[in-house]
Amino acid sequence: QVQLVESGGGLVQAGGSLRLSCAASGLTFSRLSMGWFRQAPGKDREFVAAISWGGSTTTYADSVKGRFIISRDNAKNTVYLQMNSLKSEDMAVYYCAATIRSILQAARGAYDYWGQGTQVTVSS
Repeated sequence: QVQLVESGGGLVQAGGSLRLSCAASGLTFSRLSMGWFRQAPGKDREFVAAISWGGSTTTYADSVKGRFIISRDNAKNTVYLQMNSLKSEDMAVYYCAATIRSILQAARGAYDYWGQGTQVTVSS
């Protein structure tokens, strides 16, 4: 059974940092491209960042470029999202997702597996 479990969400002041983690099980993690998405209340789920199988290639939404960093540790079956200089507009539920596609994907429909999400709250 494939399982993605996010952790690391919480309450942070604007300008602060958080690191999200997503632990994967039930699949060959090193053969999956991984992505992070987020969904704020009343809005669609949007792409945040993605990373290739080996971690050599990454892509980001323009809204987080330069502030967020996606990384992975294939030995730990874990993908991370380091979020710096957080803004109120970053507040959302953050979801980890996995896809067997080798080319990095920003579309929700391209991902095969999803986690349950972790809440990030930014106070001003």
